[in-house]
Amino acid sequence: QEVKNIESTLRSFGMNKVCDRLILSMNRAAEDAAGKAVPIFINAITGMSITDGLSILQGGNNAATEFLKRTTTDALTSAFRPVIQQSLGKVNATRYWNDVFTTYNKLPITKNKVNTDLTGYVTERALNGLFVTVAQEEANIRQNPAAQVTGLLQKIFGKR
Repeated sequence: QEVKNIESTLRSFGMNKVCDRLILSMNRAAEDAAGKAVPIFINAITGMSITDGLSILQGGNNAATEFLKRTTTDALTSAFRPVIQQSLGKVNATRYWNDVFTTYNKLPITKNKVNTDLTGYVTERALNGLFVTVAQEEANIRQNPAAQVTGLLQKIFGKR
C-alpha cells in the first residue's frame, strides 16, 4: 500500500514514465524468479508426512497452500532473491527505484522518507503473488469437479 500511495503521488506530478518503467522491471524480475519455485514445491510435497497429508485433505480451501507457505517460504526467498537482484540489475530497476524514491523524498508533502530494499520488496511481492495463485488454484480444485483433471485429484476431492 505504501508503494501504491507513492506511485499515485508521483503520477500526480507527471512522473508516469518513471513509474511505468519501475513497475515493468519489478514484474519482469519476479517472472524470472518464478521458475525456481517448482523444485522447491516438489521437495516439500515429496517430504510431506502422513499427518501433513491428512491435515491438507481435511483442511479448508487453502490448507495445501498454507502447508506450502510454511514449508517453502525460506527456501523460495533464498532462491528468488539472487535471481531477482540480477534481473533488476539487467534492466536498471534499482536506478529507477532510486530515481522514484529520491524524487518522492524531496517532495514538500513527503512526511516519511522512504529508504527501501528493492530486491527484498520484489522478492516479498513475488512470493505473495505466487501463494495467491496457488491458493486460487487449490480452491478451484477443491470446489470444481472440472478442475480435478487427474484420477488422483478426482479420487481425493471428488467425494467431498
